Amino acid sequence: MYAVCLTAGKLLDAIPAGGYCPDMKLIFHGTRGKIEAQSKRHDRHAVLEARYLGKGVIIDCGENWLGRLDELRPRAIVITHAHPDHAWGLAEGAPCPVYATREAWETLEEFPIAERRIIEPRRPFTVRGIRFEAFAVQHSIRAPAVGYRISAGAATIFYAPDLVYIHEREEALRGCRLYIGDGATVDGQMVRKSEDGQLFGHTPVRTQLTWCRKEGIPKMIVTHCGSQIVENEAKGIGDQVAAYAEERGVEVEIAHDGLELILR
Repeated sequence: MYAVCLTAGKLLDAIPAGGYCPDMKLIFHGTRGKIEAQSKRHDRHAVLEARYLGKGVIIDCGENWLGRLDELRPRAIVITHAHPDHAWGLAEGAPCPVYATREAWETLEEFPIAERRIIEPRRPFTVRGIRFEAFAVQHSIRAPAVGYRISAGAATIFYAPDLVYIHEREEALRGCRLYIGDGATVDGQMVRKSEDGQLFGHTPVRTQLTWCRKEGIPKMIVTHCGSQIVENEAKGIGDQVAAYAEERGVEVEIAHDGLELILR
């Protein structure tokens, strides 16, 4: 019996069933943002699992995972920020260590999580053989967020499911083979400014594809999908996303719940 290693949906080769691909595997357990719209392809809040040599790390755990953590079987959880659709699946606790910034822990202080690990931006740390480095991203004033530069085997990716922009973007994205970004809007305006001039919200997929072109990243995966994607996937929104990507010379794929990829 053989299992198949995939990359961007393409067959690479086969490995013995029960064996491990010696590369980073990505599993998109959930791909929906905090919106009312949902579909079979986009039902659960955005959760990404990174696996390497058979060991996995869960990244984010939104509120519609509450009571269903056993489906993920987490051994470690890393949080980008403390918004409900990224962290409130842990409101009843977690069966494993949870990694988050000090700002996120301040918001989650009442959650009964026994094993709390504090991370600092730009201080790399390793969890279950996978290397993480947090970079501050602009997204929310009340719930400061980070994106993660994630490395395992020969692959390095950047994951930022909620953002307006990336602080130290050039360093965050340098050498990445894949960018996994915010799908709240494809080309709409969802960036706002507070009374003191701070930006918050979501930058469009179209702009994030431009970042990929500028930083030499060949492919973007869109996750944390908003209403524009979820309500219009059957109406050609994927073609519009693909057109924006082609204009910039970047590959693109809209993630869906259950999507699995191998980066080699």
